[in-house]
Amino acid sequence: MLPTASHVRQQFLDFFASKGHHIVPSAPIVVKNDPTLLFINSGMAPFKDYFLGNKPAPFKRIADTQKCLRVSGKHNDLEEVGYDTYHHTMFEMLGNWSFGDYFKKDAIAWAWELLVDVYGLDKDRLYVTYFEGDQGDGLGPDTETQELWRQYTTDERILPGNKKDNFWEMGDTGPCGPCTEIHIDLRSDEERAQKPGAELVNADHPQVVEVWNNVFMEFERRADKSLLKLPQQNVDTGMGFERLMMAVSGVKSNYDTDVFQPLIQFIAKEVGVEYHGTAPATVTDQPATENEKTDIAIRVIADHIRTIAFTIADGQLPSNVKAGYVIRRILRRAVRYAFSSLNQKQPFLYKIVPVLADQMAGIFPELKAQQQFVQRVIEEEEISFLKTLENGLRRLDSLEEGFRQQGNRIDGATAFELSDTFGFPLDLTALIAREKGLTVDEEGFQQALAAQKSRSRNAQEAEQSDWTIVLESEEQPAFVGYDQAEAPARILRYRRTDRKGKTEYQVVLDQTPFYAESGGQVGDTGYLESALSKVRVIDTKKENDLIVHTVLELPQDLEAEFTARYEPARRAQIMRNHTATHLLQAALREVVGTHVAQKGSLVNEKLLRFDFSHFTKVTDDQLRQVETLVNARIRQQIPLDERRNVPIDEAKNLGATALFGEKYGEFVRVITFDREFSVELCGGCHVRTTGDIGYFKITSESAVGAGVRRIEAVTAEAAEAFVNQQLDLLGQVREALGNPQHLLPGIEKQTEEIATLRKQIEQFAQQSINQQREQLAGQVQALGEVNFLAAQVQVTSAEGLKTLAFQLRQAVPNLVAVLGAEIDGKPQLAVMLDDELAKGGKLNASTLVRELAKEIQGGGGGQLFFATAGGKNAAGLGAAVDKAKGLIEKALA
Repeated sequence: MLPTASHVRQQFLDFFASKGHHIVPSAPIVVKNDPTLLFINSGMAPFKDYFLGNKPAPFKRIADTQKCLRVSGKHNDLEEVGYDTYHHTMFEMLGNWSFGDYFKKDAIAWAWELLVDVYGLDKDRLYVTYFEGDQGDGLGPDTETQELWRQYTTDERILPGNKKDNFWEMGDTGPCGPCTEIHIDLRSDEERAQKPGAELVNADHPQVVEVWNNVFMEFERRADKSLLKLPQQNVDTGMGFERLMMAVSGVKSNYDTDVFQPLIQFIAKEVGVEYHGTAPATVTDQPATENEKTDIAIRVIADHIRTIAFTIADGQLPSNVKAGYVIRRILRRAVRYAFSSLNQKQPFLYKIVPVLADQMAGIFPELKAQQQFVQRVIEEEEISFLKTLENGLRRLDSLEEGFRQQGNRIDGATAFELSDTFGFPLDLTALIAREKGLTVDEEGFQQALAAQKSRSRNAQEAEQSDWTIVLESEEQPAFVGYDQAEAPARILRYRRTDRKGKTEYQVVLDQTPFYAESGGQVGDTGYLESALSKVRVIDTKKENDLIVHTVLELPQDLEAEFTARYEPARRAQIMRNHTATHLLQAALREVVGTHVAQKGSLVNEKLLRFDFSHFTKVTDDQLRQVETLVNARIRQQIPLDERRNVPIDEAKNLGATALFGEKYGEFVRVITFDREFSVELCGGCHVRTTGDIGYFKITSESAVGAGVRRIEAVTAEAAEAFVNQQLDLLGQVREALGNPQHLLPGIEKQTEEIATLRKQIEQFAQQSINQQREQLAGQVQALGEVNFLAAQVQVTSAEGLKTLAFQLRQAVPNLVAVLGAEIDGKPQLAVMLDDELAKGGKLNASTLVRELAKEIQGGGGGQLFFATAGGKNAAGLGAAVDKAKGLIEKALA
């Protein structure tokens, strides 16, 4: 019987607890307050501040199991997932950490003790590595680690490793250091006799894999690529839990362990197939058999559902930007495999969530607590993508013959069209192409994508210098902004940032009243003022847990004492909106249901925005009830009950609402407005009494995504202004209708009259189309065996142009039609082909319309048989129509 994942995981935690380590829970997989990461991609990421010395570690020794995700950037394992036996998107990283305590000797001794004595791994199957040094960084070989390993194993199992494998770096900048890896050879005795495992270490062999990496964190990589010695020596170890399970289970694949088998068996049973555990010889090979094809699909789904479910549970919904896009991309990849390899034409992934939630409930309870919500989000995403997936696959199928004639290659323009129109990421198109024996013009795709993204990409580009130290201090920067609007402050460090030709400076103070953007509340603005200088702070953000103030220029006297002062009027309105958000959440839970949980928020000086879990539109009556309840609480002038440094367990016992996906420390801040109404864990800024809010008004309610609704609202003067605007608008409507005695009947009468007139216009437009169709049919010319028509027409809408084109195709056989029209002052083109002509491969409506669109300074596309284009230059319509004949003659030649 296979060892259980829960038992093996607990053995690790118990072992390091016995060595004096404090066991901490996993941080959320979704990263906040770190501009360098979208997701936690390593076990050490939650502890960066401790390594950098930004704040002291709460314990000298820590151990944990951390949820991690690697799909993009430096650590990109997505393409291997499913095709091999050991790569994953989400994985658990077991880790033990020393912050200025033990170093190489104890880390190595305990690693060996745990693997050999506790887990019972065969030491004759283990290999270890040490850093061989690097001249470029001025580092010699790590002979200390080499000598330590000689106490436990023989020289032929102690291998030197280069910088790529044995010098661990978080990214282009940040904490780093030499490391020692432990690898295990899981091959059969016969295979081991034929070739020593030492030759296969770090050679991507599926059965000779790295199990544990012990990093000796000694340096910080600077922006100029130099290395800076860290204030203290630290140990950062990471053991991939899934690979450990393969080793202790004595199997050849991570997917054959208790981590994945419950998911795999559920998937196989649901889709009615058997899982055989087969895989291609390499990750670049196509599946050779039907079993390999279905096994890959099952592995992909078993892996991806973990990533999808836990990121949603930790607060990241699928979307089209940043982290949300990564999750949507992974989800769609899983749907694609279920659709094409397992014949699942209906939503399916969401059904797996309960199995995963039960499996992980003991170590990651957040998924079980939100199971219904996570399922609903996944199901809605599946429904949405399946609608476009089938159309996109049909589109690819219709073009396949043309790709065969182009050297078995999907051109970049088509790959981009699939991405832009059907939501197919490039890797999904490449996956489909791979199965059809095709390749993709990735360079052409990237060119098309670059043209679309250049503006947003430029907005993101920035160069950042290293920190310049102004004042050395062993004290941690303090935030005093709950109690003070201004405070004396000194600059500890600063750095320069250049973005799009604009220079800004980021400044860290020894203490500050400025609130840094966090928990949905925007950062403070204000001033730093000394005897010689006064500079404006335009924003305040957190970088990890460091409060960073952004200024447009540095003060002249960097070493002076400053008065740091935020703008009190702006902060006051932010506080009103933040407290109103708490009252809103409590009111929603009372009116709509206790299932309501915050899924995002924005609090600034203008408005408040609150995203929450709910599966249907909040009715107008419910919104009125919520608004009434919030305003009643405002009028009660409930005083703020603020408690700082409350032990987390005590806070939960108080009934405080905590946010899923937030990382809370040992001590928290509790904000209460009436113990029976609103008690929340919150680090934000609030009014002293609810009466300070004045008035609360909801301005909109809408859907954000599957299972998530959004309410926007305003308070105080902004609420009064909104009400007055609505009253003014109502007065204008009355006046426009002739000030009727009864407003609604007047509007209904006007609406009926407009509908009647619109119907008459549509009838006239259809009559015009019918007349033009008859006239145009008589203008058709013969080009060889093809009937050709090119003309400018009179239509009132793009839909009318499409209707005319389709009617002509029905009336005239073997037709190639090019129609141009000026609609609302803008040029439109349509190209229509007979089905048989389109299938013939010589003519392509999309290709033709893109070429013709150059004459009207525009662009377009569409299907093989019908495509449209718009442009800026209506005067070029005649030239476009005249150009059509020559293009078609050339294509048919």
